[in-house]
Amino acid sequence: MIRIAVANQKGGVGKTTTAINLATALAAIGWRVLLVDLDPQGNASTGVGIGHAQRIRSSYDVLIGSASVSEAAVATRVPRLDLLPATVDLSGAEIEMVGLEDRAHRLDKALAAEPPGRWDIALIDCPPSLGLLTVNALVAARHLLVPLQCEFFALEGLSQLLQTVERIRSAFNSQLSILGVALTMFDRRNNLSGAVAEDVRACLGATVFETVVPRNVRLSEAPSHGLPALIYDLRCPGSEAYVRLARELIGRLPALAVAA
Repeated sequence: MIRIAVANQKGGVGKTTTAINLATALAAIGWRVLLVDLDPQGNASTGVGIGHAQRIRSSYDVLIGSASVSEAAVATRVPRLDLLPATVDLSGAEIEMVGLEDRAHRLDKALAAEPPGRWDIALIDCPPSLGLLTVNALVAARHLLVPLQCEFFALEGLSQLLQTVERIRSAFNSQLSILGVALTMFDRRNNLSGAVAEDVRACLGATVFETVVPRNVRLSEAPSHGLPALIYDLRCPGSEAYVRLARELIGRLPALAVAA
């Protein structure tokens, strides 16, 4: 199973929107997808229509060892897309895991314990921090996808995240690689958006995906209906951008693309 962490410690950059819609796009072409909600706010869970009453077990239970991933995962209304939901209990997970010897490897071990073949790919939606939950995601993942808002302060956060990735590589997970940086919330009317995009491409080159996700009200509306934007309005500019981004992502995972 391919594992991709969707991470950026800065909030409001489109992590959850990116994770939900990429997961939906991959499920739509036939891949069996697991979306892991590792954010105590549980926005990814809400965004695919899984209410609090349906979150009998959650990623919290998986991290503390009281449930397996298969036991906690629930099916969504999107065919082939399963969700490992999040609850507010995750807020205390970091404190509870501090005393555990394998605290950085809890998610990795839980995913590794799953029988091969149930899911082709897992997308892990991380909280807006570089705490123990995000560390668990980066240790479990083999690839990192970074949504980056086209604003000045986003650049400062990116350097911190890249430093954290290097520390994770050297201490816990030498296989972690940066799959790509996805530029989000791009406003063509704003010169700053274009300037930030140019700076990021100049700095990171081919690491940056060609697709740029625009600011789009339909992307913001979709979660309130418990639907991915690709289902809520497939023809809106935001959804079309995520379809293109999914194609690029597939191109960077050639082994899985061929197998699928």
